[in-house]
Amino acid sequence: MFNPTAPVNEQLAYYSDLFMFIAALVYAGAFILFAVDMATASATIRRLEAELDAQAGVDRDVASRVRERQLAGVGAGSGVGTPAGGAHALGTDASASSAGRSDAELVDDDMDYTGAGRRPVANVAVAVLAVGWALHAFAVVARGLAASRVPWGNLYEFMTTGALVIVTVYLAFLIRKDLRFVGTFVSGLVVAMMCAATMGFPTPVGHLQPPLQSGWLVIHVSIAVLSSSLFALSAAMSALQLLQGSAEKRAAAGRRGWSFLRLVPSARALENWSYRINAVAFVMWTFTLIAGAIWAEAAWGRYWNWDTKEVWTFVIWVVYAAYLHARATRGWTGTRAAWLSITGFLCIVFNYTIVNTFFPGLHSYAGLPA
Repeated sequence: MFNPTAPVNEQLAYYSDLFMFIAALVYAGAFILFAVDMATASATIRRLEAELDAQAGVDRDVASRVRERQLAGVGAGSGVGTPAGGAHALGTDASASSAGRSDAELVDDDMDYTGAGRRPVANVAVAVLAVGWALHAFAVVARGLAASRVPWGNLYEFMTTGALVIVTVYLAFLIRKDLRFVGTFVSGLVVAMMCAATMGFPTPVGHLQPPLQSGWLVIHVSIAVLSSSLFALSAAMSALQLLQGSAEKRAAAGRRGWSFLRLVPSARALENWSYRINAVAFVMWTFTLIAGAIWAEAAWGRYWNWDTKEVWTFVIWVVYAAYLHARATRGWTGTRAAWLSITGFLCIVFNYTIVNTFFPGLHSYAGLPA
């Protein structure tokens, strides 16, 4: 797992940096495509509504033919059969139901879309994002192989690996749920992380500092990256929840909002999904805190040293614990819950950027060539 005597493979390290740069460019392309899909939401909505209206017309024609046949059967019979009023009511109900479909929501609370749901630009954006993920994965693996260790020994590696995990989680969710509506937020965050890593924290490939040469690095940091990625996804949903909640209030007041929000689930659905994701991520973050304490005892002889990084890791745990508790038992829903979720993620960003950079301590490995 760790071989501090193995020479660094400079050629492989070069290819890692190259593919990391190319992946960042591809992610930027995906971000632009997702933004274009968002900007052209009005045309997408008109097409979906036209498809619903066409389907409603077909349903009305079918109901009309059924009604005519039933009426003909009643006239030919001797009073035995379906009453004419009943047939008429049946046809009216079917017609009204189908006609009302054109006014239905385009996406339900389970993120299932009404109608065909074709969004070619968004589909291309997802494909481009998948290509970026493949290039990014090669770059991360190549960096690990070049240094003969896991590729998350400094802030550059943590941020690039974290960005990879965010994309992985997002693409995995896309297999089960249509999360194209949050693609702009996810791809934008990933581009920002890649730019921050390559321009703000560039670190040459090298060996780990002695305190980091432990199996706990794999356990502690990998779970921290995964939980941070889930927190990032839930924060994006919370941001959309705020926008959707505002749009719903505007609609109730008879005013129009942004068209693309019609392709986004309701604020309540976004809040519920964000809560579920945060609950899972919170369990992982709890394990991260515990594993870090065990590793600290093994490395420095104490489970807790009141190091700045340790304190902020605990602060993050408290914020998300307060979020889960307030929403589950105190009725903190809607805007307050969304802002608390976003605050927790901002604490994570602060922890991995400002704290790592400007607060010296036992965890000051951010800018060191590991």
